[in-house]
Amino acid sequence: MKINKFLLPVLVVVGFTIYLSLFTVKEINQAIVLQFGDPKRVLDEPGLKYKIPFIQNVIFIDRRILSLDPAPEEVIASDQKRLIVDAYARFKIVDPLKFYISVGDERVARSRLATIINSRLRGVLGRQSLATLLSEDRTKQMAMIQDGVNTEAEKFGIEIIDVRIKRADLPQANSEAIYKRMQTEREREAKEFRAKGAEMAVTITSTADKEVTVLLANAKKQSEIMKGEGDGQRNKIFAQAFGKDPEFFAFYRAMQAYEKALIGGDTSLILSPDSDFFKFFGDTGLIQKQ
Repeated sequence: MKINKFLLPVLVVVGFTIYLSLFTVKEINQAIVLQFGDPKRVLDEPGLKYKIPFIQNVIFIDRRILSLDPAPEEVIASDQKRLIVDAYARFKIVDPLKFYISVGDERVARSRLATIINSRLRGVLGRQSLATLLSEDRTKQMAMIQDGVNTEAEKFGIEIIDVRIKRADLPQANSEAIYKRMQTEREREAKEFRAKGAEMAVTITSTADKEVTVLLANAKKQSEIMKGEGDGQRNKIFAQAFGKDPEFFAFYRAMQAYEKALIGGDTSLILSPDSDFFKFFGDTGLIQKQ
């Protein structure tokens, strides 16, 4: 069976028209049907949908939670301290029609939200001191920022899910100044510790020297006392020995004097023959008697 040559073009046109009339809304999207730029329908359920071809067109809007990472903003705290705040936000398009009418597309919406977030950051954080911004109270400040941004975002059909600060740093010049001040403070403390250590070392050394001097003096004192006692004991023994036998004591002392005087092979003495020093050399009777 042959298809009429006039029917084939009609079937092609009908098929193309049906193709242009049908479209699919995915789970991650919501759609707005426009007729000459005028919104006619909002489709927020996924599935196969239709539109009037050549007259109507469809725009798709993301229904997922989106992230926004605006540029870091410099904030001046209430105590005039500067702080570079890097924040991020998560948002969701909850009213596609209001979103399309107010901002048109996602690129414009991101730009508007970034401006609002930075404005709220300066407004809220600018009323707090630097210590508060770096403390646990920052959570309360972020809640206030989120509420303020949400109020503005509702006009665009957007809901702000969360606003957080990723990082809060001092400006580079301030950081360098603070680091230098910290370094100077640490150097000052190190000098104080070294000075105290040197003072303690001198004190300990002086105390040790004093104790050494006292110990040496006491030791010398004791040695002199013991030496004196020994000399006294020796003299006592000598005296007792001298008292018992004076002649032997004189002979013994003479022998000691000979030992000290005649030690060494090159000792020379020039004395008178009748000197008392040599009296025992000639007195053999005394030696035999002993």
